[in-house]
Amino acid sequence: MPGLLDRLRGGLVVSCQPVPGGPMDRPEIVAAFALAALAGGAAGLRIEGTENLRAVRKLTPVPIIGLVKRDVPGSFVRITPLQEDVRTLAEAGADIIAFDATDRDRPVPRAGLVAAIHGAGCLAMADCAFPEDGVAAHGLGVAVLGSTLSGYTGGPVPEAPDLHLVTALRKTGGFVIAEGRYHSPAMAARALLAGADAVVVGSAITRTEHVTGWFADALAAAGAAPKGTQDAPSLAVDLGGSKLLVALVQGATVLDRIEAATDRDAGPEAWVRQMADLARPWTGRFASAGVTVTGLIKDNHWRALNPGTLAFEGRFPLHRAASAALGVPVALANDAQAAAWGEFAHGAGEGKDVVFLTVSTGVGGGVVANGRLLQGRGGVAGHFGQVMPLPEGDGTRFEDGASGRWIAAEGARLGLAPDARAVFAAAAAGNAAADAVIETSARRVARLAHDLQLMFDPRFTVIGGGVGLASGYIDRVARAVAHLQPLVRPTLRSAALGRDAGVIGIADLSRQRHPNREENP
Repeated sequence: MPGLLDRLRGGLVVSCQPVPGGPMDRPEIVAAFALAALAGGAAGLRIEGTENLRAVRKLTPVPIIGLVKRDVPGSFVRITPLQEDVRTLAEAGADIIAFDATDRDRPVPRAGLVAAIHGAGCLAMADCAFPEDGVAAHGLGVAVLGSTLSGYTGGPVPEAPDLHLVTALRKTGGFVIAEGRYHSPAMAARALLAGADAVVVGSAITRTEHVTGWFADALAAAGAAPKGTQDAPSLAVDLGGSKLLVALVQGATVLDRIEAATDRDAGPEAWVRQMADLARPWTGRFASAGVTVTGLIKDNHWRALNPGTLAFEGRFPLHRAASAALGVPVALANDAQAAAWGEFAHGAGEGKDVVFLTVSTGVGGGVVANGRLLQGRGGVAGHFGQVMPLPEGDGTRFEDGASGRWIAAEGARLGLAPDARAVFAAAAAGNAAADAVIETSARRVARLAHDLQLMFDPRFTVIGGGVGLASGYIDRVARAVAHLQPLVRPTLRSAALGRDAGVIGIADLSRQRHPNREENP
C-alpha cells in the first residue's frame, strides 16, 4: 500500500495510549484524543487495544497503526505477540499492525507474525531495538521499521531518543518511523533529519500523568536549590566519535537535549556548524556554553589524539570557532575531564578526590584532587587510553585493547555484528567467546584502575561510558580487583550521572565565569 505510506511521509503520528488503568483509559477518551490530535495536524495514529481501535476507526479514515500489548508467560515480547492478536486488530480496522521484532524468545516466530499480518491485508511495522532487528524484519518483507523498542529491552532506559538507530534503519531501504522518547518538537524534527520518514509521539501529547510529572519534577528540583544561586541555563556540547550531543543544562539537571550522529568525515568546521544548528531552538535561553571533545585541548586549540576515534589534521581553533558560532562565552575541556568534574561536583564523587574512567568508543578519564580538575601543562592529564603497553605487553595503546571499538572489532572477528552492543548481547545469550572478549576488557580496566589508585590514591574510582555502564561490566571489574589489599584496592562506583556526566560537568565549568582566553597559536 504505497499510497498509505505516502500519507504518513514527513508527518506526525500520535500514539493515543493512555496510562493503563488511569482515568483516561477508556475507548471514548482514546477516540477523543485521536480527534484532537488530528485537529492539530497529525498525519496518522498509533492505537493500542482492539476496543480502542474500533472506537477510533468509526470516527476517521486516517492511517492507523494498531497493536496489542499482552504478557505471555516465558517471554518478554509484549507487542502483538500472537497471531490471534493480528486477526483481531485487522478486524478492528488497523491499516498497519506493529509487532515486537526483537530477537528474543517469543511465542510465535517473527516470520509467522509477518505472514499473518500480510495475510490479513495489512502492512507490518517492526518495532526494533537494534539495527539487526530491522535488517531481519526487512528481509521478511516488512515495509515499516520503527525505533520503538530502543532502550526497552534491558538496562536503564535512556532519556534521549535513539537517532543512531533511526539512521541505521534508514540504510535498509524500508519506511522508517522514529519512536521512543521524542518529548519535544525539536527532537521530533531532528528525527526527520536523521533519516526518519515519520515520527511517533505519545507520552508528550496523550499521557497527562507523564507530562505533569515532568513539570512537577523540574519545579521540585528548582525549588530545592538555594535561592539566588541558580544561574541561567548553560549550553553543553559533547562531540564524540559516534555522536554529537547538545544539551541545555541547569545545575545537575539536563533540561533538554538533541542528539545526532557524528559525521566522522566532515571535519571540525562542519562539526561546529552542526552544534550551532542543533542549539538554535534554544537561542536566548543560555548565557554561557561549554564544549567537550575527544582528544587534546591546549591553548584553546583542539588536536586529535587517536585517529580511530575522530581524525583531522593539525590544530583547530575550537574556542574561537565555537564562541563565534554560539555567540556566548565558551569553556573547553576534554570529554572525559569534563565528566570527571561532573561526577565530582554533582555525582558519585560526592565532592571528594576522584579518578574518573570512561570506557566507551575509546578510553579516557580525568582526575579531581583537592577540588581542582587536573589538566596538566599540556592538557593531556587523564588520557589514560593512550598509555602503552597493555598489561599483557602487546605494545599497543591501552584503548586499542579494551575500548568499545576494540570490543566491536573482536566481535567482527568472531562473526558477530561489528558493534559492541552486539557482543554484549551475544555474551548475555551464552556465547562464551563473546563473554571472553568482555571479560578481557574488564580485566584490563581493573588493572588500570589499580595502577591509578597507586598513582593518585583517590577516594573513589568512578566508571562511566557506554561500555563502562553496560549491564554487569563494573561487576566484572570489581571481581578482578577483589583480591587486592584494601589499601591499594580502588573503591569502584558507577557514574551516577550516567552518560550525562560530561555535559553536566562542562556546563558547571562554563558557569564558573572563567572563560578561556584566546592565546596566540
